[in-house]
Amino acid sequence: MASALEDPTLEQNFKGHKDAVTSVDFNPNNKQLATTSIDKCLMIWNLKPQTRAYRFTGHKDAVMCVQFSPSGQLVASASRDKTIRLWTPNVKGASTAFTAHSAAVRSVNFSCDENFLVTASDDKSVKVWNAHQQRFLLSLKGHNNWVRSARFSPDGRLVVSCSDDRTVKIWDTVRRECINTFTDHKGFANFVDFNPSGTCIASAGTDNSVKLWDVRINKLLQHYQVHSSAVNCLSFHPSGNYLITASTDCTLKIMDLLEGRLLYTLHGHQGPVIAVTFSRHGEYFASGGSDSQVLVWKTNFDRIPYNDVLKSHSIRTNPDPAPQITDIHPRIPHLHTSGLQTIQSRAVEVKCASHLTDQVNSSLDPSCLANSYGMDLASGEPATSILEECTDIPPKLASTLGHIVEQLDVLTQAPLAPRSLTYYRMFLLQLIVVSIVPGNRSISMQTASSCAVWFLHRQNPQRGSATCLPL
Repeated sequence: MASALEDPTLEQNFKGHKDAVTSVDFNPNNKQLATTSIDKCLMIWNLKPQTRAYRFTGHKDAVMCVQFSPSGQLVASASRDKTIRLWTPNVKGASTAFTAHSAAVRSVNFSCDENFLVTASDDKSVKVWNAHQQRFLLSLKGHNNWVRSARFSPDGRLVVSCSDDRTVKIWDTVRRECINTFTDHKGFANFVDFNPSGTCIASAGTDNSVKLWDVRINKLLQHYQVHSSAVNCLSFHPSGNYLITASTDCTLKIMDLLEGRLLYTLHGHQGPVIAVTFSRHGEYFASGGSDSQVLVWKTNFDRIPYNDVLKSHSIRTNPDPAPQITDIHPRIPHLHTSGLQTIQSRAVEVKCASHLTDQVNSSLDPSCLANSYGMDLASGEPATSILEECTDIPPKLASTLGHIVEQLDVLTQAPLAPRSLTYYRMFLLQLIVVSIVPGNRSISMQTASSCAVWFLHRQNPQRGSATCLPL
């Protein structure tokens, strides 16, 4: 069983909001967590146990989004009251309001240098603001329905946005224009973000899907259909190797982007999960839902080498040893009925096979090969083989080769001359003998050929013989 240390664990459960939690974000110093809610409040939770939380009021309607600045000195929030507010995350909780949107503001995001903010609104626009001068700079228009989310690229040059018009758009902030539009979603696009390197974007939609595009070549890279209901939010792990999603199906799911597969499904909320995010260094992630709870999880799976994670999952999903040749049809009882029996039976088989190999190799000196077998290689007429008189051949190996010969009879029922059929059987059986005898590097091709001749002749003396084929 894989170590539990690799699995995410629930660390803390914060209760304080009076309605659904709409957004969560970690302070870069990992000491605070900011959350917003339909209850019109912004809360700052101290992650140190038994520490007081701060509740900030100022918005006049539901608060839809929150984000710490890269330095952690400011907090930005967006609300359905059509405003954006900048807060200082301390006891005083002073704030400044920004107004320019004409409808509810759904999303707010800082640029990496902390100089700018980008917002998305139900007025169908994306707006860019100067955070320090607290003024509106420009508006990006192109969506024809509510804009749900907008985010800066890591270098601040691009903005990605998604909308209820089912599109995801890439904007150039310098030229102030849309440079690409993705229309792959079959439903509304709820959330979008860049990966840490800025080369890809991921979007979450009401069509239950998560999609990843490469912005350099404008191609869809991955598509995940792992949720049974709308996907509301997503977050990239700082390594860029993992993606976590939150869904109305009440679950969180973690995708392994390197392998392109679902890694974990997490249950904890008692209703739809609306928000999720990784901490800046990836050691934690937090989620918020319609149950008014905020859950903080410890990542764990990124603390051990990635190859070890894959290895442990392979063990978990495949507890039995790899299939052996004796497991191939016709089936015989499994050897791995218990761990101890498996080890003992393998040891006996290896010992017997090694003994057989030594005997065969010692009896197949090229100088006396023909005499030892009493075989005229030119005429192909066999005599009694030393192998046939050997009593130390492992019964399972003999049985297996016998079954293989029977299968070869079926596989080679083709319109070939009898001698060609015999050559074909000989060639296949030589390869099989080399592959199934343990320690096969020490068995010579002559040994394999001789074993093949002996078994073919023993199974059906009327079949005739053939000269061993060189491999």
